[in-house]
Amino acid sequence: MTSLSFAFAHSLPEIILAAGALMLILIGAIRGRESDGPITELAIGLIGIALAVTVLSTKSSPAVIFDGAFIDDPFGRFMKILALTGSLISLFMGQDYLAREKIDKFEFPILIVLSTLGMLMLISATGLIALYLGLELMSLALYVIAAFHRDNVKASEAGLKYFVLGALSSGMLLYGASLIYGFSGTVSFAGIAEAIGGKSSIGVIFGLVFLMAGLAFKMSTAPFHMWTPDVYEGAPTPVTAFFASAPKMAAIAVTIRVVITAFPGIATQWQQIIVFISILSMAIGSFAAIGQTNIKRLMAYSSIGHMGFALVGLAAGTLAGVQGVLCYMAIYLVMTLGTFSAILSMRVKGKAVEAITDLSGLARTNGTMAFFLALMMFSLAGIPPLAGFFAKWYVFNGAIQAGLYFLAITGVLLSTVAAYYYLRVVKIMYFDEPVVTFDPPAPSLRIVLAASGILVLFLFTYPALFVEAAYAAAKSLF
Repeated sequence: MTSLSFAFAHSLPEIILAAGALMLILIGAIRGRESDGPITELAIGLIGIALAVTVLSTKSSPAVIFDGAFIDDPFGRFMKILALTGSLISLFMGQDYLAREKIDKFEFPILIVLSTLGMLMLISATGLIALYLGLELMSLALYVIAAFHRDNVKASEAGLKYFVLGALSSGMLLYGASLIYGFSGTVSFAGIAEAIGGKSSIGVIFGLVFLMAGLAFKMSTAPFHMWTPDVYEGAPTPVTAFFASAPKMAAIAVTIRVVITAFPGIATQWQQIIVFISILSMAIGSFAAIGQTNIKRLMAYSSIGHMGFALVGLAAGTLAGVQGVLCYMAIYLVMTLGTFSAILSMRVKGKAVEAITDLSGLARTNGTMAFFLALMMFSLAGIPPLAGFFAKWYVFNGAIQAGLYFLAITGVLLSTVAAYYYLRVVKIMYFDEPVVTFDPPAPSLRIVLAASGILVLFLFTYPALFVEAAYAAAKSLF
């Protein structure tokens, strides 16, 4: 096999998305119409093909291509499957909403495809330059789709906030990368690990802090979370569902790869940063959500908290800890998509509603939706035997094995605080008097909600395949 065909074989999902995006742009330009027409269906098909190729390649050997800038390994494939699934389901769920709100322009699915391409490049990046290129390709598309509903003031405000703060975070990340390059003399993660070894100079520490600050923004973890509630509330709900799922998979994947492969010799230093971000995110996610009245803002603080819980496993810096993070992110993806399918179903006389009080008495007006949404809330709260409980168990177990008892205990305590606002939603649905009656949800939303509920409910019956896949993915990093 020639080097070109070898590289092609190991970057096929990215090539499919890149070529497909160009094809979709041409089709959209030739049609020259306002509505997206078949573009959304074609985009779903493209992402589906890329997902299928990634799944089928899980048995192939790891490979480093493009002069060491790109890696195709079990860890990358596992996280790519999660990111592609998030993009695919978000686009599938959003079709009905975008058509009803008359914002189904053909550019929207193309931007989703381009952002997903950036995520795949980011997950497989093995150097600082490749990391930055993937990050910017992902982010630039996200800035546009945040403000895609141009006639909505909140959406425009969300897009502007995200762009300004995103530019600031990119600058911080780039400054940190330049410091690390200056002190190590290389941009590759393996080269940085070899050059730094176990010696942590002040310049490397500063570079690491700035690099982690930029990545923390993309993960929407505290103290770089300030954009999240406003953007989640202002952006169209399908966009919010996308933000809460796929980009987080890419951001946490590249964070894991950077700290494990580029800085193994100075684990004590980056562990302190991760522990600080984790505790602060869990605390803000737990306490700030209590007073929220908008369901999308509540989910924004929920996502901040859940990223904090996921980082508990990474703080351990061990194989068991990284395996816990991968299990957590997979379960988080299912819970988030299920919850947003319910939020997208909140329509009264054709108009979307977002207030938590609009869910009052849902058990009497739509018992099936109330049951599945309650499942999501219980799982997000970490109630056994639902999947959310095992997600937390995996990361806390990794932290305890590494001796991080304080972090694990803090996580458990803050998890009980977060349970309050999840259970409050269940109480409103089952014990309050009905206020409104929702329109019948679209078939796509019913499918996603039911599938998520079944996975959350029955994951504990046969978790072996899923846990073994996470283990194999984590092991490839060490």
